[in-house]
Amino acid sequence: MSGIDKTLHQVFGYADFRPGQRPVIETLIAGRSAAAIFPTGSGKSLCYQLPALHLPHLTLVISPLLALMQDQLSFLRRHGIPAASIDSNQSRDETRAIMEDVAQGEIRILMISVERLKNERFWAFIRRVPLSLMVVDEAHCISEWGHNFRPDYLKLPDARRELGIPQVLLLTATATPKVIDDMCARFTIEACDVTATGFYRPNLDLQVAPVPAEQRPRRLVDWLRPRLTQATPPACIVYVTLQQTAERIAAYLQAAGLPAVAYHAGLDAETRAGLQDEFMAGRSPCIVATIAFGMGIDKADIRAVVHYDLPKSVENYSQEIGRAGRDGAPAECLMLAGGDHLNVLENFAYGDTPERDAIARVIAALPSAGQAWEFTLTTLSRDSDIRPLPLKTLLVQLELRGVIRPRYSYFAEYRFQLLEAAESLAGRFQGERRAFVEAILAASSRARTWHSLDFAALERLGAERGLDTSRRRVITALDYFVDKGWMVLESRQMTEVFDVVARVDDATLITALHDYFSDKEDAEIARLHAMLALFETEDCLTRRLADWFGDARAPERCGHCSACRGEVARLPAPPLPTPLDERDPLALCAPLRALLAEADEADAATPALLARFLCGLTSPRLIRLKARRLAGFAALEAYPYAEVATWLTRRLGQ
Repeated sequence: MSGIDKTLHQVFGYADFRPGQRPVIETLIAGRSAAAIFPTGSGKSLCYQLPALHLPHLTLVISPLLALMQDQLSFLRRHGIPAASIDSNQSRDETRAIMEDVAQGEIRILMISVERLKNERFWAFIRRVPLSLMVVDEAHCISEWGHNFRPDYLKLPDARRELGIPQVLLLTATATPKVIDDMCARFTIEACDVTATGFYRPNLDLQVAPVPAEQRPRRLVDWLRPRLTQATPPACIVYVTLQQTAERIAAYLQAAGLPAVAYHAGLDAETRAGLQDEFMAGRSPCIVATIAFGMGIDKADIRAVVHYDLPKSVENYSQEIGRAGRDGAPAECLMLAGGDHLNVLENFAYGDTPERDAIARVIAALPSAGQAWEFTLTTLSRDSDIRPLPLKTLLVQLELRGVIRPRYSYFAEYRFQLLEAAESLAGRFQGERRAFVEAILAASSRARTWHSLDFAALERLGAERGLDTSRRRVITALDYFVDKGWMVLESRQMTEVFDVVARVDDATLITALHDYFSDKEDAEIARLHAMLALFETEDCLTRRLADWFGDARAPERCGHCSACRGEVARLPAPPLPTPLDERDPLALCAPLRALLAEADEADAATPALLARFLCGLTSPRLIRLKARRLAGFAALEAYPYAEVATWLTRRLGQ
């Protein structure tokens, strides 16, 4: 019996590997990097959990969601595997204890979010820790050609090189062939080290039975009633797009006498955790949820997944139905949504496209070539009126075009509270080290019990006294003082620092960036329409879904989807709204224009901003002005954003 087989039996208690796991694990044990493309719930996590016990140093797992970490941590701890996560919900003492265990080699697996790598203090710590393997969970997030693209993921190849991590494992459940090629190219993973097990799930019954919006609540009740009124109701998830829809539909089901609760990101963390625990324990069989629910939910016996609204993409649909029937027993996946929900999803895509003028404001903020560019993301988002996520994408594009290069991120503000007298702290050291500590204390202004560190003043003191007061040394020293229990430390105001490498013609650059975002917008809209075409197919739905992901192993006709049963779907179109030309744009926009004028921002009333307002799409400016409370907000949410923007441009003469 091989070493990995012994570990599988003795540590994890499994008799054999699931499909695809062995080749991935053997590749890692052999010292190469690998990628695993397995459907949701088919055992991707074991592909790093088992090798971590055989590799000499720490396995660092990058995961996009706290829920994913907590679920996997619970599993590892049940099996006696030393693992931990560092996240923003922990106290400073908890984080410090975990970092100490990592430094001592007592932790085999450490899980973090991708944003943690931008934390100055964490980076100073982790670069001193020997690392064997970087695991990138939800690795499709690195590709601009896939769904859920996250700009910060593009930095992971550079982070891997800087940290000297010899091996990488990429994990995803939803990646098209183009996305797989893209993410593997970024980490130089050979095609022979990519394992894909296929997307065909013979136990899932796929049903597309769309109904008009006004009939959908009753149809949902009729479909759920025979299932949820059983003596032991099966676990069901009903997916919706908006938080208010989750609340409304859960209330409707409750009024019909069915056990249902709403779950969405607008609920506080304690409430969400309680709802999830109730669902996992089987005490709350039906969750009506936005996509905030599901990631990291390792419940094997979910018997039904219903899409009340359209999913955001084919990939999202595959991921969400993949939560049903993980135990291999039959499960049902019902699509009720029709084309009447398409405008909402299209407007999400439009809402992430920055205006040309907004891009110009970012470019105008760039200093000359050869200079450093410092900013906080919050401030730049506010000043440019670009949402944080597309703003991050814009910054990455400036990097890829050779305009800027990241130097580092730092907290603009550090403050500390001494737990002993300043003289006592300095007295713990001798010679140059004592002079260094005294300089830190001298460069810190005190307000009652808290000291605020002035790095500029410290740099001047260092130069005067001949001391090394480099930022890295100072941060390392402060963390050491905290570890020893000599001070409490707080850091705030994350600041990004980039070198401006080159300045090109601004107009050309702005046009190129605007075209890039327009192309992404077109691609997102095309993905939505490809999803509608999938649901209306006359061919086997299961086969079409497998084809999307490049899986040729599914049967031509599965026999367990609505298309195979001859139930070809025709998604109902939304009712035609009143023609825009019969609406009064001046009256609709008047409340927002008055508010902008009052704030001395009348010039910001562009057709694009007004269209966002009328379609119910937010932006940093609209959030800051609390425009959601105004009459007219979302008054035209039934119309496509692009159509509203064109209409406003024509009618308002801008």
